[in-house]
Amino acid sequence: MSRPLSDQERRKQISIRGIVGAESVAELKRGFNRHLHFTLVKDRNVATPRDYYFALAHTVRDHLVGRWIRTQQYYYEKDPKRIYYLSLEFYMGRTLQNTMINLGLQNACDEAIYQLGLDMEELEEIEEDAGLGNGGLGRLAACFLDSMATLGLAAYGYGIRYEYGIFNQKIRDGWQVEEADDWLRHGNPWEKARPEYMLPVHFYGRVEHAATGAKWVDTQVVLALPYDTPVPGYLNNTVNTMRLWSARAPNDFNLRDFNVGDYIQAVLDRNLAENISRVLYPNDNFFEGKELRLKQEYFVVAATLQDIIRRFKASKFGSTDSVRTVFDSFPDQVAIQLNDTHPAMAIPELMRIFVDIEKLPWNKAWDITKRTFAYTNHTVLPEALERWPVDLVEKLLPRHLQIIYEINQRHLDHIAFLFPNDVDRLQRMSLIEEGGTKRINMAHLCIVGSHAVNGVAKIHSEIVKTQVFQDFAVLEPEKFQNKTNGITPRRWLLLCNPGLAELIAEKIGEDYVRDLSQLTKLHECVDDDLFIREVAKVKQENKVKFALYLEKEYKVKINPSSMFDVHVKRIHEYKRQLMNCLHIITMYNRIRRDPVKLFVPRTVIIGGKAAPGYHMAKMIIKLINAVAQVVNNDPVVGSKLKVIFLENYRVSLAEKVIPATDLSEQISTAGTEASGTGNMKFMLNGALTIGTMDGANVEMAEEAGEENLFIFGMRVEDVTELDREGYNAQKYYDQLPELKEAIDQIKSGFFSPEEPDLFNNVVNMLFHHDRFKVFADYEAYVRCQEKVSELYLNSKAWTKMVIRNIAAAGKFSSDRTIKEYARDIWHVEPSNLKIPPPNEPRDTAEQSTPNGTAA
Repeated sequence: MSRPLSDQERRKQISIRGIVGAESVAELKRGFNRHLHFTLVKDRNVATPRDYYFALAHTVRDHLVGRWIRTQQYYYEKDPKRIYYLSLEFYMGRTLQNTMINLGLQNACDEAIYQLGLDMEELEEIEEDAGLGNGGLGRLAACFLDSMATLGLAAYGYGIRYEYGIFNQKIRDGWQVEEADDWLRHGNPWEKARPEYMLPVHFYGRVEHAATGAKWVDTQVVLALPYDTPVPGYLNNTVNTMRLWSARAPNDFNLRDFNVGDYIQAVLDRNLAENISRVLYPNDNFFEGKELRLKQEYFVVAATLQDIIRRFKASKFGSTDSVRTVFDSFPDQVAIQLNDTHPAMAIPELMRIFVDIEKLPWNKAWDITKRTFAYTNHTVLPEALERWPVDLVEKLLPRHLQIIYEINQRHLDHIAFLFPNDVDRLQRMSLIEEGGTKRINMAHLCIVGSHAVNGVAKIHSEIVKTQVFQDFAVLEPEKFQNKTNGITPRRWLLLCNPGLAELIAEKIGEDYVRDLSQLTKLHECVDDDLFIREVAKVKQENKVKFALYLEKEYKVKINPSSMFDVHVKRIHEYKRQLMNCLHIITMYNRIRRDPVKLFVPRTVIIGGKAAPGYHMAKMIIKLINAVAQVVNNDPVVGSKLKVIFLENYRVSLAEKVIPATDLSEQISTAGTEASGTGNMKFMLNGALTIGTMDGANVEMAEEAGEENLFIFGMRVEDVTELDREGYNAQKYYDQLPELKEAIDQIKSGFFSPEEPDLFNNVVNMLFHHDRFKVFADYEAYVRCQEKVSELYLNSKAWTKMVIRNIAAAGKFSSDRTIKEYARDIWHVEPSNLKIPPPNEPRDTAEQSTPNGTAA
């Protein structure tokens, strides 16, 4: 059980985590006991820890609902421009602690739970992660929701309520094994089903052309049932909504047509429709052109656009008499952000609604559509770009294919007018790729159908403009922007690293939580010996705590004074976990060669999931585990070097490992990682970065000074040059004895004596088709790692560099990112207005609203 705080400690815990009043603690305890009794129908004799978690969750949720209803009521009255963030992924993680923090209830809840004789941390550990995302793209959406609420924007996240999120990863005999993530098994206290807003979504069918226009007929209908989750801003009483759609079969499904009377089979077949929201596709940076995935993409888009238009028409701006002008104000009232191309079908769908249903003329509909949509690109890897076969789209969404063809024809006519006789350009810029199976290039559709296109870090946006979509940027340079990603400091500092958050607040006050740029004030503390010691102490405490967790969960004993060298992210060749692995082998060989030579002890922690169908990524996991097996059991090595593969890396595990990290590995080949956001989390939590000049690493080095990061390896220009002359892996193998030694060990079966040629395909890839040039950066990487070890020996110099990094991390708040989207793309102003809390009367000047307007 967690130890009660002394009075002195409690005074130290200033109000970042909320003030503790006796009334609020008593009220929370009453709420807890009420929910245990009435909601869970248990008493203290039979209640399980899970019952206690649910009682607490419902109690905290009670504090959300008044603010939630009030916020939605306020939006109805003021009718601000709405922001709709469309994403196939929202990687939310756990909700309880984040809600307590944003409501200022954490200390009061801690005290109440302590007085009830329970352990808060134990209860928090019971909550399942909402794993509705794969990695960076999904987690970014979650951070953005937090920032939009904190900035008082009238914003909505729209996505799919997957019954099964990202798989749980088990490591068996060194191999990844997937298990289904049945995250809803015990129920989800944070969501509210809204069957009254259920909407139909159509698939298949055919198109009839009549004088009145096109009609999409004989379709199959699936119902979209919305589930709403509250998204609280930080201490501003704003609670926005994330609305996730679940697929339901209509009650007459398979019973109305040509039915031979097999009623039982018809009811069983309802599963076919409901499979649409069954499971998240587990690919990161890879396109798999499956029909079910296209159904998911259209399902979320069709339901969401109906909802957006319903809300628009119900609003004051929407209620006007003349049909001709109803939608003129649409782009002034609605902004839709497409999180990658996954929701790209929103563009032809909105055109279908405007032209076929609302009977707008094409040109007007197209103008409104373009002014409404904006598109964020997340990757330049060709295998990740969505290219849907025309045949599949024609079968599933016949009317949408016609609309896409029409968009393309008008687009190409425009290009041909500007660039007569340039057939190559027409081919490059077409939305339809000919040759082999005809495909729709969804990125091209998004660019043509949006008024703004952005990359997610300076270097990435530059590559998007000058390489990947160069032809489009030549045409409309003003359309292309940069919006460097960010992370929410609420979850990624206050929640996961309270010790550091408090320490910073004591130095510079608490305002930095909403304005992270204030961290620059810490530059004045770089030479403050007491502060240096305190920062080092917080890091050490976090390391000890994480070491204890590893011991409990993985039965491995690690040395908390060793350097924690951490590489956690999805497993992918471009992220180069293999290069890290080669460095581990090199360190191992150096220790064995000269066991008495000084070696700076390291615990290398690698974690992340591989897509189930990505064979090479799974081999990389097996190799890391095979190397760990040898290293960790060699008595010559002892506690100098330990290797741990972190099983089932996810948001809640990131919250534990990141605050305990000394060295953050961000070593993708230059030009491949669009931004990265893990890099920012480590920087904010007092780790130093070893990395290439890729993604947001470039801007981190710009903010902190390159001398305060461990930057190594090829720049984008060097990679381009190497491609030009031809990358020859053999050359590096021949010239670098330590690289040769490591590769020979892998090849000979040193790490897999039972199966000597187990890793042959990995070695073969490294020599003959390594697109990401691991050998080319190996030497620079190993040399840079020597500099890391050297600095780590000087604890004070290391910690001073840490402080410089934290002081430079302010730019990487998602609050800053969202302010830029709001200003440059959505054309809305963030509001720092604090809606009155539920226990205070509303401003009598504000008009009361009719019932049922909170949707």
